[in-house]
Amino acid sequence: MGETIQSVERAAAILRLLASGPGRLGVAELARALGLPKGTLHGILRTLVHVGFVEQDHATGKYRLGATLLHLGSSYLDVNELRTRAINWADALAGRSHESAWIGTLHEGQVLVIHHVFRPDDSMQTLQVGTYLPPHASALGKVLLAHDPYGETPALPLQPHTKRTIVDPAALEAELDLVRTRGWAAETEELTEGEVAIAAPIKDSRGIVVGAIGIRGAVERLAPDGPLIMEYVSYVRDAARAITRDLAR
Repeated sequence: MGETIQSVERAAAILRLLASGPGRLGVAELARALGLPKGTLHGILRTLVHVGFVEQDHATGKYRLGATLLHLGSSYLDVNELRTRAINWADALAGRSHESAWIGTLHEGQVLVIHHVFRPDDSMQTLQVGTYLPPHASALGKVLLAHDPYGETPALPLQPHTKRTIVDPAALEAELDLVRTRGWAAETEELTEGEVAIAAPIKDSRGIVVGAIGIRGAVERLAPDGPLIMEYVSYVRDAARAITRDLAR
């Protein structure tokens, strides 16, 4: 019972890396990250492509998660009570704020995006459901880390995503103390240059934080003069409180 199948473990590692990375990775990048020979990787990737878990971009030769895997993930997420109970509130938050709305939970030290509502305009956007965000560099993650009952901490060293990312553990802990005190989190260009995010905690009937909801948008809209426009914080907190009330019923 204690034995594992190495090829399955390697396939899982490839899928995790594609899910947490920039979206498309080549064989050389995968080989470096996983420490596997290219020949071994080619064989596993061919199989993953065959079953639809991975797709290859014929123009670049790089790989990304396939539609079959995303559909499987969505079928799991559809039965997730938090997502089911929060969908309407997330839609309302996106409509009220005119920004994209996100819901996330902690999963294996990262933020798993379980719901994503597009910004209500005609711009090109990519659905992020099932992707992972770094907890130390995202507003959703800061909320979840600040209220994690198990005291989970992100892997060290903290990786920079922009020049504004918090990479000092003491500075991150001070930030999490602030999140706990004021009841919401924000990040300004810490994950992606030019973007701002705000998030607030979602609690279950026991008062335990089980997720976070937030918005993400351009810095010129959410914080044009430097500080956040607090009206957006109110929108996010209102949505979080509404979902919390729903979960308590």
